Amino acid sequence: MWVPSDRETQMDKLRKIINDKYHLSLETYNDFHAWSCENYSEFWEEVWHFTEIVHSQSYEQVIDKELNIADIPTWFFGARLNFAENLLRCEDNRVAIYATREGCNTIEQRTFQELRSNVAWYADAMKKLGITQGDRVVGYLPNCCETVEAMLAAASIGAIWSSTSPEFGDKAVLERFAQIKPKLMFTVNAVFYNGKIHNHTKKVKKVIEGLPELQKTVIIPFIPEEAIPLEEIPNCCLLEDFLQSKLSSDNANTPILKFEQLPFSHPLFILYSSGTTGPPKCIVHSAGGTLLKHLEEHCLQSDMTENDIMFYYTNVGWMMWNWLVTPLALGSAIVLYDGSPMMPNINILWDLVDRIGITIFGTSAKWLSLLEEKNVKPVETHKLDSLKMILSTGSPLKPQSYEYVYEFIKNQVLLASISGGTDIIACFMGQNWTVPVCKGEVQSFNLGCSMESWDENGHSVFGDHGELVCTKPFPSMPVCFWNDPNHVKYRNAYFSKFEGVWVQGDFCIIKPSTKGIVMLGRSDGTLNPNGIRFGSAEIYQIVEAIIEVEDSLCVAQRKRDGSDERAILFIKMAPGQEFNGKLEKKIRDRIRSDLSVRHVPAHILPIEDIPYTMNGKKVEIAVRRILGGDQVTHRGVLANPNSLDLYSNIKILQDY
Repeated sequence: MWVPSDRETQMDKLRKIINDKYHLSLETYNDFHAWSCENYSEFWEEVWHFTEIVHSQSYEQVIDKELNIADIPTWFFGARLNFAENLLRCEDNRVAIYATREGCNTIEQRTFQELRSNVAWYADAMKKLGITQGDRVVGYLPNCCETVEAMLAAASIGAIWSSTSPEFGDKAVLERFAQIKPKLMFTVNAVFYNGKIHNHTKKVKKVIEGLPELQKTVIIPFIPEEAIPLEEIPNCCLLEDFLQSKLSSDNANTPILKFEQLPFSHPLFILYSSGTTGPPKCIVHSAGGTLLKHLEEHCLQSDMTENDIMFYYTNVGWMMWNWLVTPLALGSAIVLYDGSPMMPNINILWDLVDRIGITIFGTSAKWLSLLEEKNVKPVETHKLDSLKMILSTGSPLKPQSYEYVYEFIKNQVLLASISGGTDIIACFMGQNWTVPVCKGEVQSFNLGCSMESWDENGHSVFGDHGELVCTKPFPSMPVCFWNDPNHVKYRNAYFSKFEGVWVQGDFCIIKPSTKGIVMLGRSDGTLNPNGIRFGSAEIYQIVEAIIEVEDSLCVAQRKRDGSDERAILFIKMAPGQEFNGKLEKKIRDRIRSDLSVRHVPAHILPIEDIPYTMNGKKVEIAVRRILGGDQVTHRGVLANPNSLDLYSNIKILQDY
C-alpha cells in the first residue's frame, strides 16, 4: 500500500557507519535487523554515539553478554547522565511545545529556551520543598505544558515521576499512587471534556486523604473560570505560589538548572499495569534505558529530525505520553492536546495538523475505525500537506483501516501500526521508512529487538499463530517492580511461561514472505475452543467490517470442570440496526468462510456496550472472569465501568 523511496534515512546513515566500522556489507533492513540482534551490545553502543547521548561520565561496559534476558542485566555500567538534560539540550527560540485543549481556540507555545527556564523554576521550588533523588513526584494532570515541565524538573533532580489522568477516579488513582508514597503532587482545578467542564476538587481531596506521606499539592488553574476552594484542600497551593520566587524575579535571575548526574539505570518513571484483574503493578523504568530506546525509535525508525513536529493523542497515564515527550531531545517539536478527539467537531485533530504543520500524527486504531464508521474524509476537507506519517497503536489495526487511511485521509503517507507497551515503555515493532507497508501487517520488528513467535512447545514458528517473545536483552526493560525486592513479581510477569525468554503477552503471526507481523490480540485472551488457538483480533477484523455491527467482544468461557472452553461473541449494534437471526447467520457464515468452521463462536449475543480502558483497549479478561462466575471489583481504569454489569447472569451462558 506504500513503498519506500530511495531517500537516505537516518537508519541508512547508521547502517553505513556500522558497515565501515565493522567491515560488513549490510544491505537490507533484514540484514541490519539480524545484525543488531545478534550483536546487541555493539548495536546499542552505536545508537548511543549516533544519537549523541549527553553524559558527564562514559560507560565502562555496555552489557555483560554472559547474562541472558531473564537475568535482568545492567546496561551501560559506569555511565552518568540525566534524562532532562538530554531533552533540554536545545536552548534556542524555536518552538518546543504546542499545546491546546478542547474548548480553547488558542494554541499555547513554549520555545526551547522558555521550556528550559520554566523547568529551572520548577526544580528550584522542588528543592526548596526538600525533594531529592529517589523521591516520588506525581501528576494527577491533563496533557499540558505544565505536566512536561514538572516531569522534567523532577527528572533533573533525580526524583521519580509518575502520572495519571484526571479521568481516573480517586480509587483508581490511590490504587497506584498509594503504593509509591509520593511527597509532592501536581494537579488541576478542573478539565474540559466532551463539551463540559468537570470540576476536579472532590477527587483531589479524596486522593490527598489517602496519601499520608504527601507534603504538598500544587494546583494548576487549568480552567481559569472554575473556582479553586484552597481552604478545603489540605497542604495545597496554587502553581503561582509554588513558583513564588519566579514572580518576584526577572528572567535574568532564573535559577541555574543543575542536572544531577545519575547512573544509566537510575529510576525515572513509574508506570502501572492495567489493574483490570487486580491491584496495578508498579513498573519502574530507568532514565538511560527509556532515553536510548526512545531515541532509537524516534531517530531511526521514525527518521525524525529537528524539522519534525509530532502529535500523539494520549493522556498522561498512558506510556505513549512518555514516548511523545522524548523527541525534544532531537530538537523536534511536540504537540499536546487534552480533551475529546471528537469535540467540538470530528475533524478537530486534522484541523491541528493544518494549523501547526504536524508531520507525524499518532492515534489509536479505535479512533481510525470511528472515523471510518462516521464517513469522515479528511482528504476532501483538509490539505494535510505537512503530514508524512500516521502511527496507530492501542489495539491491532484492522486491514480495512489501512484501506480507509490511504483512500480517505492521504495516499502519500507512511501508515504504521506500532506495538509495545507499558512493560517496556517503548515498542518492539512498528514504523520503518525502508520497507513497504502491507495491509493488515506491522511493517517490521524494531532494530535491537530480538523477537520471535513461539508455539506452546517453545518452538519458533512462521506463518502460524504464536506467542510473541523476546530472546535477548534490550535497554528499556524495567529496572524492577516497586516493592518487589527479589524480582518475584517481575519474573512471574515476563519469564514464567518460557525459561529465559521474555513473554510479551501478545499473540501474533510472522509472515514468511514479507517478515511483517499480524497482531492477533493479547495472548492471555487467546481462545482455544476444540483445540484450535486463535486471537480475538481475527474475529474483530471480520465482524466489525459488517455494516450492521458497531463493535464486538470475543472471549473464551471455560467449562466449570476446566475440561474445555467455547468462544462467545458479543455484538454491539450500529445505530438503527437490530440483532436478529439473519444477522447472526451472516456473522457465522462470514467467520466460517474467512477463517474456518472451528472459529465460529458457540454463541453470538447482542450487548448494549463493550468495556474499554481509558486508553481505548477492549477489556476481555474481566469479561471472561465474569462469565466464569468471578466478581470484578477493580474497575477504576475503565472508561465505562458499568458496562461490565451487562455480562453478569446471562441465562444462556449459565450451567456450562
